[in-house]
Amino acid sequence: MSAVPEGITSADVIVWGEGSMFAQQIAIGRHRLKSDEPDSAGGTDTGPSPYDLLLAALGSCTSMTVGMYARKKNWPLERITVWLRHSKIYAADCSECETREGMLDRIERDVRFEGLLSAEQQSRLLEIADKCPVHRTLTSEINIRTRLL
Repeated sequence: MSAVPEGITSADVIVWGEGSMFAQQIAIGRHRLKSDEPDSAGGTDTGPSPYDLLLAALGSCTSMTVGMYARKKNWPLERITVWLRHSKIYAADCSECETREGMLDRIERDVRFEGLLSAEQQSRLLEIADKCPVHRTLTSEINIRTRLL
């Protein structure tokens, strides 16, 4: 993996790649990742796609948040598994959505809790899943500022 571009501090998430391909290098502090598109989309499949990384962020945040809550309550949660899928849907097909025209992004998240949990505890943990910080960010207004360096 090539070196992090000059002038970038380790506190940033840095992504760089060649203009001729989808494959990207990612530096997050001391961690190094790759991202790419699958062969079917014109990439070389050397890493997860950007949407896969987004789903991984939501899934890991969900699991961490639910686990933290269960530990705080001393509930017997042994394992959390989160499955996620991203797709595009027609707004007209979404009864709970405000937008009525065009296409929307849909993220489906299935969660399994393992341990001797009551139905009430499982229900509460499912509510807590929607309170993870990444979920809140994705469902709130987001302001992204882009500038040329």
